[in-house]
Amino acid sequence: MFKPLRQSELVSETNMYSYPIDYDLYSPEEVIKLVEFYALVEDANEGKPNKELLIKKYNEFRKIINSISIEKQIDKEFEKLSGYSIYKTIQKFK
Repeated sequence: MFKPLRQSELVSETNMYSYPIDYDLYSPEEVIKLVEFYALVEDANEGKPNKELLIKKYNEFRKIINSISIEKQIDKEFEKLSGYSIYKTIQKFK
């Protein structure tokens, strides 16, 4: 059963970002890949898109999550936290 996600918080010089990541489900390497993907989604929506890298990281994200229903839950939580939809962002760049 999917349980509520704990949020990862990263601090940059100008912003604090929260990402929906459950550390009990993923290895450290997978967490890094998830954070990289979430950051790219934000970059794509803030005018700094790198289409090829975004699509590559999205494919990695899908391999890690490996569940459409969990992907949708993560997208909903990510949008609530960041204001950006993963699904809508990827559709824009496909």
